[in-house]
Amino acid sequence: MQRSRLALFALVVLVALSGCTLPSSPDQFDTDREFGYVADYAHDDRFEFDDEETLTEDQLEDVKYRSMARIEVVRELKFEHDVELEVITRDEYRSERGEPVPASPFVNELWRGAFVVDGETDVNRAMDDLYGAGVQGYYANDRIVIITDDADEIRIDRSTLVHELVHALQDQHFGIDSRGETVDERRAELGLLEGDADYVPHLYDERCGEEWQCLAENALPATTDSGAGELNLGLMLSIYAPYSEGPPFVADLRERGGWDAVDAAYDDYPKSTSQLIHPDRYPDDRPADVDVPDRSSDDWEPITRDGEVRTETVGEATLFASLWANGVVDRPLTDGGTELSPYNYSHPATDGWAGDTFQAYHDTDDEERTGHVWKLAWETEADAERFADAYRDLLEAREAESVDDAAATYRISDGDPFEGAYRVTVSGDTVEIVGAPTVDDLEGIHGSTAPANETDAPLHAGLSVSLPGAPARPFGPSRAAATASADG
Repeated sequence: MQRSRLALFALVVLVALSGCTLPSSPDQFDTDREFGYVADYAHDDRFEFDDEETLTEDQLEDVKYRSMARIEVVRELKFEHDVELEVITRDEYRSERGEPVPASPFVNELWRGAFVVDGETDVNRAMDDLYGAGVQGYYANDRIVIITDDADEIRIDRSTLVHELVHALQDQHFGIDSRGETVDERRAELGLLEGDADYVPHLYDERCGEEWQCLAENALPATTDSGAGELNLGLMLSIYAPYSEGPPFVADLRERGGWDAVDAAYDDYPKSTSQLIHPDRYPDDRPADVDVPDRSSDDWEPITRDGEVRTETVGEATLFASLWANGVVDRPLTDGGTELSPYNYSHPATDGWAGDTFQAYHDTDDEERTGHVWKLAWETEADAERFADAYRDLLEAREAESVDDAAATYRISDGDPFEGAYRVTVSGDTVEIVGAPTVDDLEGIHGSTAPANETDAPLHAGLSVSLPGAPARPFGPSRAAATASADG
């Protein structure tokens, strides 16, 4: 991987993961008051210490209440009660988190099959490494925690503080319990919550200077305990999608219908990262239901959970992350970026995503041997062909060799962290990928010929339709960076 790509993400880790939200303080505020006045503090207050690099505990409290008052002015919502704020060291944060629980075979196969985390690495460990070194702060249960390398010298990054206070405001008005059932849906939920929490600091900063005297920009120093060479770029880019694509998504909603439109979205969360990347697809376009029929032999069986076959949806953002991290998308992330979103997740190979289902299998005699069937639906046949070509390019970048004349089956040699066999077939507007330990195992996991009585429901039945008027129950991320568990 090129050094320039690594250096870019060394910075992203520290600025991106500033908001993990979890689901209250008895200190109630008078909600009949005007916007911009909280606990005897006003939005236009000026502090003599605004230019200082470090703060005392009393000054930190002053900054918190003034920031809350200013957020009310910008966001046009009132805080209903107080929020606790404290500063801890990164070592204390890691101690709070504890050691990650090993990921399940299903989860490890999912991220290996997506060419994001290799087969020699536990996914939850990879997640923990990213969050442990990169999170600047988090909100949970009416408590904001700012993480620093030295808690004796309180240094506050203004945007991080405002970001976490917005999460507290969201919790008080909408609730933030997650209901997303797939990786992609959870990323989409976070796109609204993190997008709102990143867009408000942007509007806040625009008032600093002429209208408001603000705390000096004081980005926290970079941590040095995880070298750039250790970063998993694909995983980082997948996790970062809500922070990158969320702010312009929220800005688009506000342009359509003011803050009322943003508030309404908490009753109708985006259902896919495709809607974040392409805001015009919200709210009408919904992911297609993609069925993966079981064609496994007696030697293989689907991995289940609570007696049900377990499936996942990877989604457009993570597909892009995989292609970019593996060098298939050969352009800087900043090409096409904006002030609200410096990184561009849109690419012809993934723009036509309509839905996908990933299903993992294990050998009935050896459960450590796993494989998968991954079926992806696309808006058009041309979109399907474009993605299939990009996926084949990925395989070739991993030095996979074609093992048949039809160029449908490839094998990555033993010793490579992604070793195994891969079969790629295109049928109309769908792409089917089968992954297995060996070429011979491909048929055992998913026979290439469908039984005569097997029929698939139309893949695009749920796309481009208006939603019923009744809103869904509000929900939001409940674990995110606090647990960094990929098992959900």
